[in-house]
Amino acid sequence: MTTVKVKFRPSTVEDRPGTIVYFVTHRRAVRQITTDYKVFPHEWDDKQSRPILVPTGERTAVIQTIAQRIRRDINRLDKIINSLNCNKREFATDEIVKLFHETEREASFFEFMEEVILQLERLGKERTAENYTTALNSFKRFRNGNDIMLNEIDSDLMKEYEAYLKSHGVAMNTVSFYNRILRAVYNRAVEKEMTVQRYPFKHVYTGIDKTVKRALPLKIIKRIKELDLPLKSSLDFTRDMFLFSFYTRGMSFIDMAYLKKKDLQNGILSYRRRKTGQQLFIKWEKSMQEIIDKYPANENSYLLPIIKTDRNERLQYKNALRLVNNKLKEISVSIGLQSKLTMYVSRHSWASIAKSQNIPLSVISAGMGHDSENTTRIYLASLDNSMIDKANELILGKL
Repeated sequence: MTTVKVKFRPSTVEDRPGTIVYFVTHRRAVRQITTDYKVFPHEWDDKQSRPILVPTGERTAVIQTIAQRIRRDINRLDKIINSLNCNKREFATDEIVKLFHETEREASFFEFMEEVILQLERLGKERTAENYTTALNSFKRFRNGNDIMLNEIDSDLMKEYEAYLKSHGVAMNTVSFYNRILRAVYNRAVEKEMTVQRYPFKHVYTGIDKTVKRALPLKIIKRIKELDLPLKSSLDFTRDMFLFSFYTRGMSFIDMAYLKKKDLQNGILSYRRRKTGQQLFIKWEKSMQEIIDKYPANENSYLLPIIKTDRNERLQYKNALRLVNNKLKEISVSIGLQSKLTMYVSRHSWASIAKSQNIPLSVISAGMGHDSENTTRIYLASLDNSMIDKANELILGKL
């Protein structure tokens, strides 16, 4: 029987961190693997043989990384031992240690990507971390949970993954979304010299497909506005959030959720798009205020009744988005819509209706905060914001 134990060796120097050590025992022969992971005595749980994870503090990120690396090392040792056992031949403890050191520069794709996700979370990039987690989970399903080494990622594998996604009815934009995320992680591993560049994503789709726009005409927006819904119900709340997005030129739900009361001053709502960082200014209209007035003022600093407490803001936003998207489906059924109603439909609808009112494309683009095209960026520098406000006022006046 072969065993691996994780131990903490205190430093001989006072107030210095100790070292994490692995003890590998096979046929009573014990060998030691000394790591470069350092923790202080109060950061080590001797009974559980693992670092003590604390939610906050200067060393939190360091301890989280060390804990993850220990798990990765133990998994690698287990795989080495299992592989040697499967060969049904005699082997010594020294061989286990030798193979461990030989594979030290290697890393599994799952483990490396999980480490990248943890780093994104530590940097406060929660949305990106969630996207990376979604892509990783998809790839894990394709692999039936079987991990793979970074140096085994090749073009054939990624073509198989793409075929798997297509066979499960995944839209091409989603296929591209997953491939681009996996490519970014792979390229990061290449930069760290954990694998060589094999260009595994060269023959898979990483572009952007033109999607069917689900913009609603003005008469449908009116029908949604005039729906007879139970006051202060979840359906009523959903309708209000959809309309508020439309009123504010298709503001995204995440930007709505994080609006602060201080963002509304002197009849102007100002906010910075979380997606692009671009700052936008919107003239405050009566229809917007009517929605605010329907709900008790938040005790916290947020403007809309989406994030209601100062704890777990991200979770509150995600729960509210899930609720709204579910209830929008009910609203779309109630008015007989053939297409799926989502918060993003309000954005497409505002642009489509603005175009139908002969509002210049440059004004529409600026009003929505588009900055991906050079022509739009150049025009934004000199565009009078009152033109955008007049465009929005014209649309809202049609309701």
